[in-house]
Amino acid sequence: MPEAVPLPGEACEWLEADGLGGFASGTAAGVRTRRYHALLLTAAHPPTGRAVLINGIEAWVETAAGRFDLSTQRYLPDVVHPRGFERIVAFTHDPWPSWTFRMPDGTQIVQEILVDADSCDTLLRWRRISGSGPCTLVVVPLLSGRDYHGLQSANPAFDFTPRIGGTEVGACVTWRPYRDRPAISALTTGLYRHEPDWYREFLYAAERDRGLDCVEDLAAPGSFRFDLGQSGPGLMLLRAGESAPVRVRALADRMVAAALAARAGPDLRRSAGSYRVDRGRGSTMVAGFPWFTDWGRDTFVALRGLLLATGELAAAEAILTAWAGAVSAGMMPNRFPDSGEQPEYNSADASLWYVVAVHDFLEASGAAGRGAGSEPALREACLAILDGYASGTRFGIRADADGLIAAGQPGTQLTWMDAKVGDWVVTPRVGKPVEIQALWVNALHIAAARWEPRFAAMESTARASFARRFPNPAGGLFDVVDVDHVPGTHDAALRPNQIFAVGGLPFPLLTGDDARSVVDAVAARLLTPLGLRSLSPDDPAYVGRYGGDARARDGAYHQGTVWPWLLGPFVDAWLSVRGRSEAALAEGRARFLPPLEQHLGEAGLGHVSEVADGDAPHRPGGCPFQAWSLGEYVRIRRMLGLEAF
Repeated sequence: MPEAVPLPGEACEWLEADGLGGFASGTAAGVRTRRYHALLLTAAHPPTGRAVLINGIEAWVETAAGRFDLSTQRYLPDVVHPRGFERIVAFTHDPWPSWTFRMPDGTQIVQEILVDADSCDTLLRWRRISGSGPCTLVVVPLLSGRDYHGLQSANPAFDFTPRIGGTEVGACVTWRPYRDRPAISALTTGLYRHEPDWYREFLYAAERDRGLDCVEDLAAPGSFRFDLGQSGPGLMLLRAGESAPVRVRALADRMVAAALAARAGPDLRRSAGSYRVDRGRGSTMVAGFPWFTDWGRDTFVALRGLLLATGELAAAEAILTAWAGAVSAGMMPNRFPDSGEQPEYNSADASLWYVVAVHDFLEASGAAGRGAGSEPALREACLAILDGYASGTRFGIRADADGLIAAGQPGTQLTWMDAKVGDWVVTPRVGKPVEIQALWVNALHIAAARWEPRFAAMESTARASFARRFPNPAGGLFDVVDVDHVPGTHDAALRPNQIFAVGGLPFPLLTGDDARSVVDAVAARLLTPLGLRSLSPDDPAYVGRYGGDARARDGAYHQGTVWPWLLGPFVDAWLSVRGRSEAALAEGRARFLPPLEQHLGEAGLGHVSEVADGDAPHRPGGCPFQAWSLGEYVRIRRMLGLEAF
């Protein structure tokens, strides 16, 4: 299958999150490139159980001069039709996605998409801002009703039957395509005509580039017609579930007013809020959009920037308290599966990141003069983690005789470098990984200083062993010692994990020349404008481009691919070895911020991507909206003496 030709604006994606794990998303060009691009995508069991209900629309306007398309679709083999993108004269994602289309007769139409965080409804609004005479807008909703990871093919089981009611000025239509999925309602100011049909063979270019199934059929139950010439804006409110008729104009006005009030202020603040979601009666953070849900490690790293650095202490407390009850055998879950199975306890670092996040929260609360009523519960969870690691827990995670943490078994991936394809663990790192030791020593210090002095002796032993065993005579630190639990062995691959011995955590393990050696080694071979490479380009295993099918992508994921979230720990370490002087702060602002600021407008608009290519020009990839990437950007701003937003 030939490669799709990209359209202007196709690489820029917008996001409207609903606070429950659902969202709407798409591209600035208007063409859907992912299976996840949708107008109504909801989470049945927040933040999981996601289903795509309405994928998109076909839309055009009719004036005295003729018919003019607003929408853009891509079909097999690479046919772009219609070509509404050619009429886009302006686009912005602030305060919500908005396009301005210009027709040959001078008519201009503004199309807006807004997700209401209270109701999870999606509002589409069309306004004519120039032109005269009759102007009719026709909108055809394109439906699926599928799991958000799936794709739909035309099938006889799809039920097109509408239930048609009325609004004060238009139609309220509800469909129930599949019995095991929610109903879909459209409350509009338009008139509905039932014309069931299938639109076949949509091509999703980003899915094809990822080596995945990329072709979908969507159901078109009928069309809505709106008079934009005399009747004011055309409105379509999309809702999961049955809906009684409502006063749609009044409801839309309230949604817009509430959104304007809630979104006042910097765009970056709104982006940061996208990741906060409900889980049961508690709160959590989504690791990234469009395909991640909440992961333990990502949550605890991200909240330090997205919540603590921004003063959102109550929200941070709610999340840490909700997770406190999830400790099992001294471990925090690494992931809650999409389909609601039992949590996965398969990480050596997520639990230790929790202890660090709790410490940072308590420090921030104290600095703000704010009490933390949750501290007893947080303390209990942290001590359970430390006792579990000290005595031994799943996957051979245990404190060894030298005080360091040994972890891992054949076929497992327990660190953040966790790619696995079938039975192939790409970066197993079994033994004593360097960043696990940095986290362990920090957790011991936190517990000893705050709650239990008995951990002080363990901290001293671990620190002494680290200082003796990890320095690499060639510069920097070993990535793993006692590789595969073989005493005295080491992995000298130059990876970014060693930076955590100097920066990114509350209590560094190295200072002075030893710290400078680590920072210099990382800066020389791993630093890029968007983050740190996961492996030195000098290594024979280095892969400079993140792309291709799942095996190729996972094979590159931690073998050279750049990770923006690691830039936060690096900048912290870089400033530390320079004494955090005013000159260093000024140099850091000039050196580290401009590439990230530029990136905010290049992929996930207002956000920072999950990864980028190791090779220049460091093309962004992975999730375009990644919580810990954005969180570390916020922390970098604070480190460099700027406001969070």
